[in-house]
Amino acid sequence: MKILVADDDLVQRRLLERTLTAWRYTVQTVVNGEEAWEVLSQATPPPLAMLDWMMPGLTGLDVCRRLRESGRTPYVILLTSKNRTEDLVAALDSGADDFIAKPFDPAELRARVRVGERIASLQNKLADRVSALENALAQVTQLQGLLPICMYCKKIRNDQNYWQRVESYIGEHSGATFSHGICPECIENRVRPEIERARRERGL
Repeated sequence: MKILVADDDLVQRRLLERTLTAWRYTVQTVVNGEEAWEVLSQATPPPLAMLDWMMPGLTGLDVCRRLRESGRTPYVILLTSKNRTEDLVAALDSGADDFIAKPFDPAELRARVRVGERIASLQNKLADRVSALENALAQVTQLQGLLPICMYCKKIRNDQNYWQRVESYIGEHSGATFSHGICPECIENRVRPEIERARRERGL
């Protein structure tokens, strides 16, 4: 999984990059909030981002707010030295998914990153399923309402008051296509008697 790290502190940025790379993550680093927003607003952004709270220009909170306002859903972990309850509430209210205090404990960092990885993976799977469902629904046209059908020949009367075969009517209104066959009951009750009658007529 690819992780974006945004921190204006060179030492902190390099430490995070080395730590995450050692855990076999692909890491992209930027030095401020503007660069983080540019990366996260791309068509295929990293699914997980670690943003420093205090950065020049756009802060980590500013980037979180922009992400949520735009409807983008990367999993965001805020890096912060703030530890007051009201600060942490503000971080979550801005759209951050998690936070970790600096200087970070490697074991805690790894645990929080793994949680983010699982959630980001579930979000991607859900997005794929939603996309597949939307594509499937786009191919479906529903038949609704009362259909006038002849009780003898089973033709359906269309909106122009003409009688159509069932398969042609359904094909026009649903996009479905038909392949014709003969069921076992019709073979016994219709086809075989017709064959026997034809044989008798021919003297076979």
